[in-house]
Amino acid sequence: MLLWVGLLVGTSALAQKATNPIIFADVPDMAMIRVGKTYYMSSTTMHLSPGLPIMKSTDLVNWKLVSYAYDTLATVDAMNLTNGQSTYGRGSWASSLRFHNGTYYATTFAQTTGRTHIYATKNIEKGPWKAVSFKPSFHDHSLFFDDDGRVYMVYGAGKLRIVELNADVSGVKPGTERVLIENASEPSGTGRGLPAEGSQLLKVNGKYYLFNITWPQGGMRTVVIHRADQLAGPWEGRIGLQDLGVAQGGLIDTPDGRWFSYLFRDFGGVGRIPYLVPVTWKDGWPVLGVDGKVPQTLDLPASTGLIPGIVASDEFTRKKGDPTLPLVWQWNHNPDNALWSVSERKGFLRLKTGRTDTSFVTARNTLTQRTIGPQCTGSTRLDVSKLIDGDFAGLSLLQKQYGLVGVKQTGGTRAIVMVSAASGKAVEMQRVPLSVSVVYLKAECDFRDRKDTGRFFYSLDGKTWTAIGEPIKMPYTIPHFMGYRFGLFNYATQTPGGYADFDYFQISDKLTSSK
Repeated sequence: MLLWVGLLVGTSALAQKATNPIIFADVPDMAMIRVGKTYYMSSTTMHLSPGLPIMKSTDLVNWKLVSYAYDTLATVDAMNLTNGQSTYGRGSWASSLRFHNGTYYATTFAQTTGRTHIYATKNIEKGPWKAVSFKPSFHDHSLFFDDDGRVYMVYGAGKLRIVELNADVSGVKPGTERVLIENASEPSGTGRGLPAEGSQLLKVNGKYYLFNITWPQGGMRTVVIHRADQLAGPWEGRIGLQDLGVAQGGLIDTPDGRWFSYLFRDFGGVGRIPYLVPVTWKDGWPVLGVDGKVPQTLDLPASTGLIPGIVASDEFTRKKGDPTLPLVWQWNHNPDNALWSVSERKGFLRLKTGRTDTSFVTARNTLTQRTIGPQCTGSTRLDVSKLIDGDFAGLSLLQKQYGLVGVKQTGGTRAIVMVSAASGKAVEMQRVPLSVSVVYLKAECDFRDRKDTGRFFYSLDGKTWTAIGEPIKMPYTIPHFMGYRFGLFNYATQTPGGYADFDYFQISDKLTSSK
């Protein structure tokens, strides 16, 4: 009896602690700050719109989306999916997040624009954000305000450089660019492989600390830390962590004086997922992990789940004052705002077609949100009564090797189809005739043990589900550079002018159709 009580107490104690990964979803390239008792975190969302998400937490574990630094990065063909151009895997990359003299700064850079972008606000949760940008695009930069009021950016890969910015961060002070560290990869022995990048510069107790990620050839992703007594150097470096490939991030402290390092791990189809490791200090160096390892549990509150803070269901009903779209949603590239609505038919998302497209990945106005691990299900109820010939509407798992389940209309008749791009080309795997105008669609993701498998289903009553097509493998591919995302889509291949109405999108952290 005593043993049983002890086991229960032990299990309960474990349940009250946070576990790694902190967020089992695609939240890469994090930057983090603490203001008082509140933590804020930014991340990468590349080609998606809106972008540069801001998340909030009071315990480092439970996060919720509160803002985006920009609505659209730029209005160019590549961001708009026009004139045959796209910017998959590009757009805006690793951000930097700072709080200085009452102003929040979120910065990023983009190959798509060739510029460095800086967004500033007094209210990080409500905005508005003031945007400035300048050339060039400073790769993986870290914005840094020094104690003397001067402001810098550290950037680059392998050979890291520093440049001073104007006091109002509107541009670069001419003639201030110089090499900061000649070969930042050296501590990890990187001859070939990923050179040191992902800079995060901070100052603790008068010393400067610079975090980078390297990936030595034949090895794993590695945290490299440099420190110096003065910004000009000299800098000394060492390996900060080499375990499970958990790397790239920086340091954060708690109000009660504890330290953690926030990092992420490549985890297949779900994407790059955040981890926390405890930090102690020894001889002026941050020591990451427990005996050099990433712990499974942390002395932090347990997660309450990623729903609804990171992903969420949506009934598409809006009350006065509600946002048109909750923050969990992002468009695949810039949307055409004339061709979607949540007000034309109350309680529905309407996706209208305004042009013809040749493929799903070139179509505009696909509305997406993250998949989550270790498993998840997304489902929708779709009214296809206003499709016209050549239209295709439905539910997707979006990445380069995507899968779709939806309704195609051809010659006045409709069919439920499942399409797989697992081979690199879109192939229709199964077609089922459809004689009604409302259908239920479902996609399941299984990321357990790196299965990275997606399955698709349909239903005519929302209760009895039938598998369609074949399961897809969901590899993480560099061309898209993000984890798989659920997407609601509708595009025309023959004539614009049709539309599809989505009654809801429901997300679950379970596989609801599988035994």
